Amino acid sequence: MKNPLSRENPPVPLNNPPLPPFSKGGQGGIKKKGVKGRLRKRGLRGDYGFTLLELLISIVMLGIIILIVTGAMRLGFRSIDAGEKKAESLERFKASLNIIDSQIQSLLPLTSNNSNNEEGTEEGTVNSNFTGNRESLQFSTNYSIWGVQKGYVTVSYDVSSEDTGKPVLSATENIMGTEESKTTKLLNSFDEIYFDYFYKDPTEEEGKWIEEWTDDANLPEKIRLHLVKGQRDLSLIIPVRVRQSNVQSSNITFEGEEEEE
Repeated sequence: MKNPLSRENPPVPLNNPPLPPFSKGGQGGIKKKGVKGRLRKRGLRGDYGFTLLELLISIVMLGIIILIVTGAMRLGFRSIDAGEKKAESLERFKASLNIIDSQIQSLLPLTSNNSNNEEGTEEGTVNSNFTGNRESLQFSTNYSIWGVQKGYVTVSYDVSSEDTGKPVLSATENIMGTEESKTTKLLNSFDEIYFDYFYKDPTEEEGKWIEEWTDDANLPEKIRLHLVKGQRDLSLIIPVRVRQSNVQSSNITFEGEEEEE
């Protein structure tokens, strides 16, 4: 009897050899990279932590966000402050123009008797209380800025310079016959401030604007206030309501002077 495993009869190889026993990772000792493998690799078993690079990136992003928010808040606060200052300046500007307009339209053609024989004047002459030039204006009115006491007040508008070099228009009031006076600033945000006056000769059809008023017997028909800022010239033309001659108006004798009979 022949041996089936002898060299004469070699074993026939199998087409599908049997698989080795299952290993822990899968069939044939091949480990499958499934969900459990990915979870194990990512460390989601409770020992997960940030790397130094991730921490640095988070800190940088947080700093950028804080910087943006802080800058926006600062810009908003500055805009609010600028808006409040602009509104306050506009309200002051409107109030100042209203004061100037009201006082000029309430102008009174008062005159005073010069009973003292002073140098350059004749005894018994009538001096007008209205004077005006490019940088100053003085007249009598019954409209007071403060309105503390009723009666006539003498108003003086003067243009002076501040330390910054910009002109300032100030108003000074004093009750006629007293030495008490009050001063306040009206306008100070312009490059140039000045007055001029409309003069019309009775013999001429058209009038003209002059920078100094020298007529003691009459009042100008209009007074113009120039407010220059840059290349813009804001002109406020105020009509003078009184048309009569100063010589025909009421005569005022101040305290300390005796009126001639």
